[in-house]
Amino acid sequence: MKAVLCKQFGPPDSLVVEEVPSPRAGPGEAVISVKAASLNFPDVLIIQNKYQFKPPLPFSPGSELAGVVKEVGAGVQGVAPGDKVIAFTTYGAFAEEVKTDASRLVPLPENMDFVTGAAFLLTYATSDHALRDRGALAEGETLLVLGAAGGVGLAAIEIGKALGARVIACASSEDKLAVCRGHGADATINYVAEDLRERIKALTDGRGVDVVYDPVGGPYTEPAFRSLAWRGRHLVIGFAAGEIPKLPLNLALLKGASVVGVFWGDFARRQPKEFAQSIRQLSRWYAAGKLKPHVSQTMPLEKAAQALKLMAARQVKGKLVLTAG
Repeated sequence: MKAVLCKQFGPPDSLVVEEVPSPRAGPGEAVISVKAASLNFPDVLIIQNKYQFKPPLPFSPGSELAGVVKEVGAGVQGVAPGDKVIAFTTYGAFAEEVKTDASRLVPLPENMDFVTGAAFLLTYATSDHALRDRGALAEGETLLVLGAAGGVGLAAIEIGKALGARVIACASSEDKLAVCRGHGADATINYVAEDLRERIKALTDGRGVDVVYDPVGGPYTEPAFRSLAWRGRHLVIGFAAGEIPKLPLNLALLKGASVVGVFWGDFARRQPKEFAQSIRQLSRWYAAGKLKPHVSQTMPLEKAAQALKLMAARQVKGKLVLTAG
């Protein structure tokens, strides 16, 4: 089988595509024939040894895929060869076949194709965990989404609307903001061309926002935090801007506000019951037409390096998906 391999840590151009032996399922494991695998920002970090999880070399990047179960190991229940599934892996998805713990598989929702399935789980489950579990976003509240045209950002917009919130989407260009409006954003801010705090004030009549969804970090975190209303919640999703910001903690005191960490991977591992409930809710929303994953581009597996360069340059709207098989 073909696999994209990281043999030495470095930029996307250091990746190679090679023939490797097909994996075999051990106890509690499953092998999936990959039909599609999507890119997520941690894929850019992991190949540069900048992610919190550091796999041994060589490895295939890629943390999200959809495909068909080829083989299951001893003790696996609830999934069988031939089942259509979505899988979340910390790494390994950019290959024609992937071995993973069977606990990391969820059924591909009915009427969902493989490309959409590969773009669904991590972004929507992260945003659902963030907004409902960690942020307690309520109907009638105002949600500010930074980096809103990315995969998790668009998911946050749609889930925010499903929960009955007013959503303000922030992105770096007008074409990205148009995508945000297409996914339900009530108002938009170009935080490159406009003063973020002043626009938030204008859009909220000076009250501020109840929840900030922040997968960006860098220079946008502090002005967004300063724009929180009383008892607001700032959700820390990631740092796509590259810089981990430092906040003056007196702001949290003065606003009665919370800085809330969101680590979906550990949530899924530590709280499997709540994770399963989240997936069921997402499937219901998808069936009702409230969630519509935005796949802006597909590429063959062999072009993974080119795809990762687009991701690193923040040129991807929604999700970019690699196809295999």
